Amino acid sequence: VSFTGIGLVDPILPAISSQLDATPSQAMLLFTSYLFITALAMFFTSWFASKAGVRRTLLIGLLLVVAFAALAAGAGSVEEIIGLRAGWGLGNALFISTALAAIVGATTGPSAGAIILYETALGIGLAVGPLLGGLLGAVSWRAPFAGTAVLMGVGFLAIVVLLRPEAKPAHVSPLAALRALAHPALRTLALTAIFYNFAFFVLLAYSPFPLEAAAAAHGLEFGALAIGGVFFGWGTGLAITSVFVAPLLTRRLGLIPTLLTTLGLLTVLLAAMSLALSSMTGMIVLIVAGGLLLGIMNTALTETVMEATDLPRGVASSAYSGVRFLGGAVAPAVAGPLAAATTAGAPYLLAAGTLVLSMLMLVLGRRHLAAVGSHAELSEVEEAEAITAGDEA
Repeated sequence: VSFTGIGLVDPILPAISSQLDATPSQAMLLFTSYLFITALAMFFTSWFASKAGVRRTLLIGLLLVVAFAALAAGAGSVEEIIGLRAGWGLGNALFISTALAAIVGATTGPSAGAIILYETALGIGLAVGPLLGGLLGAVSWRAPFAGTAVLMGVGFLAIVVLLRPEAKPAHVSPLAALRALAHPALRTLALTAIFYNFAFFVLLAYSPFPLEAAAAAHGLEFGALAIGGVFFGWGTGLAITSVFVAPLLTRRLGLIPTLLTTLGLLTVLLAAMSLALSSMTGMIVLIVAGGLLLGIMNTALTETVMEATDLPRGVASSAYSGVRFLGGAVAPAVAGPLAAATTAGAPYLLAAGTLVLSMLMLVLGRRHLAAVGSHAELSEVEEAEAITAGDEA
């Protein structure tokens, strides 16, 4: 339910741009305000959860999303929606930072099954969200915002009814996540992730605009429903590879080689997208193929973070995800103005360049990642805390 709500907005970006007299750059700022506040909040969510408890943190996060999504449905300008999306991002950070730990804590026996359920839910949500957003967006650009509020309201009620209160959590310092970035291995992975996430959100937030333009060049009207369908394929690919393909590759090749190989393939794919702007079919194929690679990357990067340090897992996850989301926040703010000032393919070329930087960070910091692949199996709680913030973007 949560991840479906996140993906609802993507197909309506061109509609918001045209119906509210906003430029594509302004429309994409809906992602920037949301992700920027999410990033800042992530640095402090482990501390907040230690004070409020997991269940209460989940409920507060969902309540904020419901409120701000409902207000966005009634907004009268793109600037108003941008501001409301910031509050939405705060609620999202509180929820997703503790979701998996709550799932594992509510189960008995080994945690692997619970984590697979979480990963599957993430992928399905990211796939269904754009499709549902396209269906609702065909009615009105306001409908996906209202739909998100309803979905998150369902999630809120489910937690109230079904999730039992947990024991009092251990205390965490409010500055623990920021201090954790002094750890060389975590810093290496955070820098790798910030450049990778820039490319991730160029593909996600910018692609609806050149995709619509490519369709128009062929005399076709590519509205919210069609964009939602394309990103349904993107999310389905991401779900399949994150759950089924990535574990096979990491076991066979190792984590670091899997990361470097996938980053290299993503670099080639984004460069190809800069050349395929005139082909609607080519753009669709490359977007869906990008989802396949992003699913591998998300899972492999999360597992690497899990194994790379001996820091408390919740603290390491908060620090890593805070930095990572900053890359996602910057991408939409840069992609729109860059395309307007140069060419429509320039954002994809810049994203390919950031992926090269991501590989460079990983290679230069590889000596700090000697522990990757050598750790013994983690406890259920450690595993949950480590993975919880790695895949939600």
